Formats: sequence, C-alpha cells, structure tokens
Amino acid sequence: MPNLCNQDVNCRLQLHSSLIQRLALEEVMEGHQGCVNAIAWNSKGSLLISGSDDTRINIWSYNNQRLLHSIETGHSTNIFCTKFVPETSDELVVSGAGDAEVRLFNISRLSGKSSEEIALEPAALYRCHSRRVKKLAVEVGNPNVVWSASEDGTLRQHDFREGVSCPPAGSSNQECRNVLLDLRCGAKKSFADSPKQCLALKSCDISSTRPHQLLVGGSDAFARLYDRRMLSPLSSCQMKTKPPPCVNYFCPMHLSERRKSSLHLTHVTFSPNGEEVLLSYSGEHVYLMDVNCDGQGSMRYTVDDVPKQLYIAPLLKETKVPSAPAGSSDNLPERKYDLRRLDMCKKMVQEAAKALEDGSNLFYGIEACNEVLDGKGPKIGLALGHECLCIRAALLLKRKWKNDVHMAIRDCNKARFIDVSSFKAHYYMSEALLQLGKNKEALGYAEAAHNLAPSNSDAAQMVEQIKDCLAAAEAEKSKRDNEETTKSEVRHGRLRSLGDVLIRSELSSPSQEGRYDREGSDDEEEMELDFETSISGDGGRDNESNILRGSFNLRFHRRDDSVRENCSTDGSYGSPSSSSQHENSSYQAEVAIDMKQRFIGHCNVGTDIKQASFLGQQGEFVASGSDDGRWFIWEKRTGRLVKMLAGDETVVNCVQCHPFDCAVATSGIDNTIKMWTPHAEVPSMVAGGTTGAETADVLSAIENNQRKLCHNHEDVLPFEFLERFRMPEFAEGTLHPFECAQS
Repeated sequence: MPNLCNQDVNCRLQLHSSLIQRLALEEVMEGHQGCVNAIAWNSKGSLLISGSDDTRINIWSYNNQRLLHSIETGHSTNIFCTKFVPETSDELVVSGAGDAEVRLFNISRLSGKSSEEIALEPAALYRCHSRRVKKLAVEVGNPNVVWSASEDGTLRQHDFREGVSCPPAGSSNQECRNVLLDLRCGAKKSFADSPKQCLALKSCDISSTRPHQLLVGGSDAFARLYDRRMLSPLSSCQMKTKPPPCVNYFCPMHLSERRKSSLHLTHVTFSPNGEEVLLSYSGEHVYLMDVNCDGQGSMRYTVDDVPKQLYIAPLLKETKVPSAPAGSSDNLPERKYDLRRLDMCKKMVQEAAKALEDGSNLFYGIEACNEVLDGKGPKIGLALGHECLCIRAALLLKRKWKNDVHMAIRDCNKARFIDVSSFKAHYYMSEALLQLGKNKEALGYAEAAHNLAPSNSDAAQMVEQIKDCLAAAEAEKSKRDNEETTKSEVRHGRLRSLGDVLIRSELSSPSQEGRYDREGSDDEEEMELDFETSISGDGGRDNESNILRGSFNLRFHRRDDSVRENCSTDGSYGSPSSSSQHENSSYQAEVAIDMKQRFIGHCNVGTDIKQASFLGQQGEFVASGSDDGRWFIWEKRTGRLVKMLAGDETVVNCVQCHPFDCAVATSGIDNTIKMWTPHAEVPSMVAGGTTGAETADVLSAIENNQRKLCHNHEDVLPFEFLERFRMPEFAEGTLHPFECAQS
C-alpha cells in the first residue's frame, strides 16, 4: 500500500465502517515502566513515538510493533508530550514534561545501537516555562520550530536555529524572548466576562492545511483560534500582558455561561482537512465545531444570544395562535421521496414514542430519533421532523444524562421554529427549564402550552406546580434574608475554613439525581478560593524525600465578594483600579462558535490529558479514551456510538490513528501501548481485550460513565487550586519541581 493517499478511494476505505466494526486488539507493546501519556506517528506511518511517566521516550516499528530505541531523556518528571520533528528524516524528536522543560534529541546518534535503555544528551534544552508542559505542536514542512503549551499560561515558540539552550548559556538572568501567546490573564469565567485569571494551557494544535491557524485550550471552557500572522512579535514574560484577540472562540453555548472552576478542556485538535475542530472537556462530553462559519451561520453566537436559547418569548394568553404549517412532506410531490425510507422513519418515530410512553429503553428511543433526524437519505418532511424533535426532547428530559436537558432545549427550539404554535415544544421547554431551576421562564412556557391546549390537564397541572415552586422559593428567600440579617454581626469578617466548606457541602448535599436536575440552576452558588504558599529552606526542596516543604493558607469567599483578583492593564495583580474597572465595563465579548455535534458515552474526569481524535484521513469517525479503561468510536456526522473497546486496566488517555492504514494505537495508565487492527472474525459493536468480545453491556457501561460525570459536577475544591498546589509557580528559568501525578 502506498505511503501517500493519492486516490480518494484509498482515503474512503482506510476506516470504512465495516473495518471499524472488526477492530480488535492485535498487539500489546511492552517497554515502558510507567503510564504512557503521549503517542504520535511519524509522517510516513512507519514509526510510533511514546512518552511515559518513566521519563523515557520509546521509538517503535509499525511493521512488527517492536521496540527500536528506549531513550533516557533526563527529564526529572512525567513526560506529557512528544513528537517527531517534520522534514528531519525522523532523526529529531522533541519532548515536554512535568519539569517544565522542552528537550530536543537527535536519534540518528543511536544508529546501529540496540533497543536497550540509552541515556542521550539533548541536542537542545529549553527551560523557560515555569509550570508543566502539557502539549507540543509542530508544523508540517517546518523542521526548525516547535511550539510548547504550558500550565504557566504561555505558549512558546522554540526555533532551533537561534540557540540550543534557554536561557542562553552564560546568561542565566536573561529573559527568553520566545512567548508567542501570553494568556496568564486570559481565562474567562463566562463568555460575558473579561479575561482575568491565568489560562493554564492543556493542549494546542496547528492546522495541517492552514499552518497559520493555531488552536489552544486550557483551564476554562473556551478553545481559542489564533492567526499566527496577526500576533505580536515574540516577547519575554517579565510583564503579564492583555491576551491578544483571537479569530474565534469555540464553546458549546450551554457551557458558555457555566461558572464552574472544574470545567476545562483537556484536548483540542483540527480535523484532517482543517475545516472542523474537536474539543474534549473534563467532566463533560466531546464536541465538534466548524472552523469557518459565515456571519449568518446558525452556529455563531454572541453574549446576547445565550439567554435566547432558554427564553424565546412564548405564546401568551393575549397572543393570537397562528396556524401550523401543512402536515405534508414539505409540500413536495411524493414521487421525490424514497417511500420505503419514509415508511421506515415513521415506524422508528412510533417506536420512539412507545419508548417514551413506557419509560423504558430511553437510549434506544433516542437512537431511533437520531437515525430519523440525522440518517442518510431523503428529507423526512416538516411534520415528521417536528414530531421526532418533540419526542427526542421528551426522551432526553426523562433520561437525564449529562446535559441532556440542554440538548432537549435545542430540540424544542427547532420544533418551535417549524411550528410556532406547537403545544409539545412549549410543554417540554417548560419541563426543561424547570429541571434547570429557571422557574420564572418555565412558567411562561407552561402558560403558553396551557393557552394552546386549554383542555390538557398536564399543562394546567404544570402551571400550578411552577407557581407553587416560585411561591416556596420566595418564602425561603425571605426567611434566609431574615436569618442573614440576624447573624450579620456575628459572621462579619469571618473567613471560611476548608473544614467549613467540606462540612457545609456534606450536610447540604442532595441526592445524585437531584444534583443533576439542578445543573445550571440560577440558585447555584460557587465558592472561589485565594491561597498563598510560603517556601522555606533551600528552594523548598527536600532532595532525599523529593517533597516540596512549606505551608499554604486558604481563604474562601463568595463569587460576588469585592475582594477578587483582577488583572490591570499593565498585567499586575491587586485591588481593582479605576482603569481596570473601566476596562471591564467597556469590554466587548467576541463571537463564539457553537457545537454542531456531541459525542457521549465515555468518562473524562480522572486525568487532564484525555484525548479526542479524528480517525482516518477523512476524519469520518471520532474516538476518545475513557476513565473506565475503554475507548469509544463515534460516527462523526451523526454522533452515534459505533464501537466500544476495552483498552486498559484503568484509564485510556491517548488514541492515535495511523496516517494511512486502518490501525489505531492507544495508551493510558497501563505501562503498555496497544495496537488495534480490523482482524476480528465477525463485526460487532463491542469488542476488545485479549479474550475477544467484551462481556459488559454497552448501555450499562455508558450509564456508569454518566453517573461519574454527574458526580464530578459537585466537586468542592476548584480545579485551579488542585493544580496550583501540585505545581507551584517559580520565576522563569529557576524551576525546581517535585514529582507530581496526573490530575
């Protein structure tokens, strides 16, 4: 088979659905002594490189899956990323690690040597980052430059032609002028907020078709697309600067206003053709977005558009009810339709309606609706499309998986666009908003539904139910206000301790189902945290125990407290100045791009290096690892799960498809790399491991993963705290880190 995919047929057949269904474990590749955090192919697909917690880089042969070289890199902590440098005949490789270092190696020096562990001196060493390096990016056709993304909030550009050490030898006090993106004041709590806090970068990618496009993601909900041609010249990081404007934000609209410290991106990547991006969230799902949306595109939204997804003025009593659209298939002659396909769709909608009525097989009812709405074939018509959207919304509201309620809202809005007088769309919209705790908005839709169908007892009952909820909430608020007034003198100036927060959370924790029902509620309250570390001794380092010694102080306060960390125009931190207040008040949020597909079933809460990848040269399938030791494959166009495989004893983090063949490499917490090829005797949806077909039921597995995601929603301590405590920040070029595990 040729190395280059010159014919479209080769690209289409590389990962045909029939081959996906036959994927099975071919080889377990042993050679590391720790978790394998990074794997990457060379451009020809002949070699695979891996980086591990054992601080070694391994080079593997694809032909026989054998270990060619095992390199002792000299990194002092976990390797999180490694790459082949393009156009160097695979002689140069680069690595980034938890010790905040980027190291370049020339493996041509290993020619003729055995695969035994070899200590290789780096050809270049860059020590300018102050926190963990989580991702590296290279440019197709460029053998001279590598980019590194770090949790210190900077993305740096390392040019091998300008020096082999950083800082330059003999000038330890000199600042490294290689900062391409300074996002230490770049994180946003919500889309409407101006950026203030450090955006701890977790991932970055450069488009293979438009190399000037740079995509980054980190410790907030927004992936950012930059045009490298529009960025300022490289600089040092002596001063924190305002983040540069980006070309596009990418974020599912329903996540853009969720002020959750734990919500962050673990991986961002371009599709093979550069037209789409894939985002993987911790505590969330995987989402697909379009890179290029025109000004009128339905996927684009601004801050003002966000509330509209939850509240588009419903039909009130004084509103005249318009007539519904004709029930025919878009008023087109039947001869233009595939009648067999249309008949099959009608039967699937009937099955979905039966699943809704019975309250069982909700997953399969939703899958039937997905097939009707997203499946290939002729149009199904407005009437059937409207009915299917309403049924799917109701099924999603009853299933209550992570963010199902927001997907139901999308369906209700689409159904109301088809038929503005739709009773079902208004009724289910009211139920969705009620689940979110948005009682006032829910009441408007419930009253509209009751107006559309005055004889419907369910709508009348919902109106009364919501009114009772609003009255109870108002009474509770008055009672709470009175209690707060009585206790104000006692509580004034008291700082909450860690124990206060933990005890309060334990005493007030609702049931698991209740927590999910209240997701995104207006009544939700988030605790923010300030802390400081004091390092004692020689750099705070105990050489024998490898433990950072020191102390830390915690201070908790509410989000609306006046004591907040603000980033002023000169990058300094402190109390809000008049200039910073003016800057925040005049800040104009950019346009963002909404999701066009989501992929559910996996669980991503245990590690912050979980990947989501396109499979194949055409990227027709999407894959991700999971915290349950499996990895999942979805059809990109429809979002439907098509394959689930057992890939690890604990967690699968990395999934990388071969450039040209139908072969996929995976790795995770295990010390091994696993190679998957389509050699199974029979096609199946579930397969994996060395014993053949997996015994676990698909639905049971993904339901367990959904429970884990919902549980993660109520984490007490924010993500930023855990990260900062694990890796303190040091001055540039003076980092002496301690060993740290993955988050």
